[in-house]
Amino acid sequence: MPESFFTAVEIPQQRPYNQLLFPTVLTPNPKTTLPSTLSLTTQTVRDQKPWLDSLLYKSGAILFRGFPLNSASDFNDVVEAFGYDELPYVGGAAPRTNVVGRVFTANESPPDQKIPFHHEITRKWGETPIVLSHIVYERMKERYPEFVERLEEHGLIYTRVMGEEDDPSSPIGRGWRSTFLTKDKSVAEERAAKLGMKLEWMGDGVKTIMGPVPGIKFDKTRQRKIWFNSMVAAYTGWKDARNDPVKAVTFGDGTPLPAHVIYDCLRILDEESVAIPWHKGDVLLIDNLAVLHSRRPFDHPRRVLASLCK
Repeated sequence: MPESFFTAVEIPQQRPYNQLLFPTVLTPNPKTTLPSTLSLTTQTVRDQKPWLDSLLYKSGAILFRGFPLNSASDFNDVVEAFGYDELPYVGGAAPRTNVVGRVFTANESPPDQKIPFHHEITRKWGETPIVLSHIVYERMKERYPEFVERLEEHGLIYTRVMGEEDDPSSPIGRGWRSTFLTKDKSVAEERAAKLGMKLEWMGDGVKTIMGPVPGIKFDKTRQRKIWFNSMVAAYTGWKDARNDPVKAVTFGDGTPLPAHVIYDCLRILDEESVAIPWHKGDVLLIDNLAVLHSRRPFDHPRRVLASLCK
């Protein structure tokens, strides 16, 4: 039984939704007679995968706290134990470095920069706030029905200018070579096309245009609409020497987005979010369809690693 190894606990930052706490928080069962070792943890994850998947389906996110993870290699072992296929990070904006196996740095942009809420193709303490996508959709639909209707009809177009090499000073500083994993412009164009991107070359840089793509999706597994876009992140956060965030995202027909709606959506995201301070060894499992995530600024040493799965 999973309860012989896992215990669900409550922490102050959780929020109640439909008689469930978001996110679910699991710790080692203090009553078990078995030692909490990494090998036992990974074996239990393998054995209890169906139960963990059902828990993730219900809650959207699971925080594993208090388990014996002390290194990037340990984290990679846990990722492998879940048995999900790897999702290559191709086309993403954030500069990231492979650490070991399927584990990468989460984002190498400067620590004083906030990374707005977004899905993956995901102050002072550097929490990773998370928010349920369907709740954001419901609140936006109630407050701005005409905007949401237009968003569903036209979708969004995202535009971003990349340099040749990575720029670690920017939260969207990934260069086109590492984005498309090539130094050949023709190969980059082929790979971009597979992602639905158009490329316009500009000296050693390139303008990427993606869309129109849906801003609202339907979660078939849960039978509900979700707020599945990076509209707020692009409009408020895609700013560096090459990019103007106001031009970074438009409706799918090319018309500008109303600024007051964007900033009110940002307020809703913040209101509905849960921000749990990181503890060493924490693992946060997120369903990318159900949950958006962000990053708060931080001013002390810390390292957050990530692995994308499908």
